Amino acid sequence: MMDRERAAADKIKCLYGEAGLMHEENHDLEHLYELFAYGEIYNRSLLNDQQREIIALAVLSTNQTLNQLPEHVHAGLNAGLKAEEIQEVIIQCTPYIGFSKALEAVIVVNETLKAEGFELPLASQRQSDESDRFAKGLALQKRIFGERIDELRANAPRNQMHIQDALSAMCFGDFYTRGALDVKTRELITLCVLAALGGCENQLRSHVQGNAAVGNSKELMIEAITVCLIHIGFPRTLNALNCINECLPE
Repeated sequence: MMDRERAAADKIKCLYGEAGLMHEENHDLEHLYELFAYGEIYNRSLLNDQQREIIALAVLSTNQTLNQLPEHVHAGLNAGLKAEEIQEVIIQCTPYIGFSKALEAVIVVNETLKAEGFELPLASQRQSDESDRFAKGLALQKRIFGERIDELRANAPRNQMHIQDALSAMCFGDFYTRGALDVKTRELITLCVLAALGGCENQLRSHVQGNAAVGNSKELMIEAITVCLIHIGFPRTLNALNCINECLPE
């Protein structure tokens, strides 16, 4: 077993500097959090600190534990993420957590970036417009999920076709096509958001397949869900791992 105390201290210093985590009092719970998150999970080898902070930002936004977002904005910047990448993590969550929650998270992130000296608004990352958002979104859906998209659209009840259209145009056309983050990263974010939401196992299975299709390995997905464990606990973590194992058996 690694020396978690030393590993946690080193990782916290790397991500937060000499000041460390600004907890008001070092209660047992805070200490246990630091040991598990930074002494254990953040010292596993497959993901880098940028990827871990992307996952943390996405899951905290999903959980609406917004008071923890600023410290992970700082950690993300110290790990080498650009301000645009940090903001895009929150924006990518929108189709899954809803505009209201995403807007709340973006407010906190933007306030933190502004305090760090970044000039807002950041450059727009939009790469679709009203004339092509549906076509671009549908093309990207098919690239990730293949012929299944045609089947879903063909089998959709007539009075629910507008939902399929919105899925293509909004979820994929408006969000997945944006800049700053690539599709592999966006799919990994989606996997983590669905795991954090709970009760989304059907969608989670689809995005396990989507992650595999864009080149994210089973091992990478397991490591991403392991980072989620810090923030979502064991039940939802185990449910997500079950979905991964069902879709990608050994």
